[in-house]
Amino acid sequence: MASMVTNPVTNANSDRTKRKKKKSMIMEDNQQSHARWKSEAQQQIYSSKLLQALSQVSLNTPSSSAPRGGRAVREAADRALAVAAKGRTRWSRAILTSRLKLKFRKQKRQRGVAVAAVTGSSRWKKPRFSVSKLKSKSLPAVQRKVKVLGRLVPGCRKQPLPIILEEATDYIAALEMQVRAMTTLAELLSGSGAASSGSALPPQSPPPSQ
Repeated sequence: MASMVTNPVTNANSDRTKRKKKKSMIMEDNQQSHARWKSEAQQQIYSSKLLQALSQVSLNTPSSSAPRGGRAVREAADRALAVAAKGRTRWSRAILTSRLKLKFRKQKRQRGVAVAAVTGSSRWKKPRFSVSKLKSKSLPAVQRKVKVLGRLVPGCRKQPLPIILEEATDYIAALEMQVRAMTTLAELLSGSGAASSGSALPPQSPPPSQ
């Protein structure tokens, strides 16, 4: 009978120990993730995935539905970065699913336009941003900054502050690696382009002797 009675002090200590272990494991994973983005091996992996994504962009440019120009390059670079993260973070999963969400929204909008054209009814919708603007003005400065940070990090718009800070730290480290990889790739391409243009020039004949 005595063994069945639980000690609340012991339970509280065990719960506190479990929380500490979980927090230390999360911090260790974050440190490993940040160190991974700074490694040369991860940069090479991302560079290879970026080249594959850019080659697909060059093939998909004739399509009218695909983004073009700098937007296509930016989306390809972000998708390659999310694939390199292997979907372990919220921001990488949000980037990988954003293309599908945009496609579904476009299809839904097209169906709505088709239905309105057939029925001849167009319902007027109130703007949604007015209420959110009023709420954001009444928030304290710290909460407004947290809200802005949550909008900048993909997948963190409605997340609490600890998750936003954790995701933002990993996202910034990944973006720094992205900049290094794209800078190195641009230097290699510009160097190879200059070498090929130099080799394509015809040999110059020596000036005539007087």
